[in-house]
Amino acid sequence: MASEKFEQGLSVRREVLGDEYVDKALATMDDFGRDFQEWVTESAWGTWARDGLERKQRSLNVLCLLAALNRPTEFELHLRGALRNGCAVEELRETFIQIAAYAGAPAGVESFRIARRVLKEEGAIE
Repeated sequence: MASEKFEQGLSVRREVLGDEYVDKALATMDDFGRDFQEWVTESAWGTWARDGLERKQRSLNVLCLLAALNRPTEFELHLRGALRNGCAVEELRETFIQIAAYAGAPAGVESFRIARRVLKEEGAIE
């Protein structure tokens, strides 16, 4: 039986990443990865269910952290989520400049590289 924190995290995870992504992640759950998927949903996504920050701000924060940690796959996933959460192209651009200033030029370059592709795919830029 799923806990209340799991259900809250799962709801947010679906809203930010989309049902298709979450369904795929959960469909691959097996004995090996089940505890991890439950932990991610409760702990990481449960954090998103807290009051105090809007989802848009959480998205921008996560993008900064993922860029600084050099996690391009997760960065792309969360960039798509940031768009779902209402982040404007201008806000994203400024965030990537902030990333370059504080995490270094290579992190900023990679952020812009990934963003250019994703934003085109999503129809946010030409």
